[in-house]
Amino acid sequence: MLPGKPSVATDRSAIRTQIDENLRRVYDEVLTEAVPDRFLQLLAQLNSAPPANADADK
Repeated sequence: MLPGKPSVATDRSAIRTQIDENLRRVYDEVLTEAVPDRFLQLLAQLNSAPPANADADK
């Protein structure tokens, strides 16, 4: 290994750390986003629909 040049293991560790930080940041951003109105409407429709008859599929 040359002086001043990081080892491959150090490079990989730094890359993993950067990926980890970026994934955590994106995940945290998604958690704070509002649920789209259309998605809320679809959930409301599903909740208000009568339950499917499981015996009808047989």
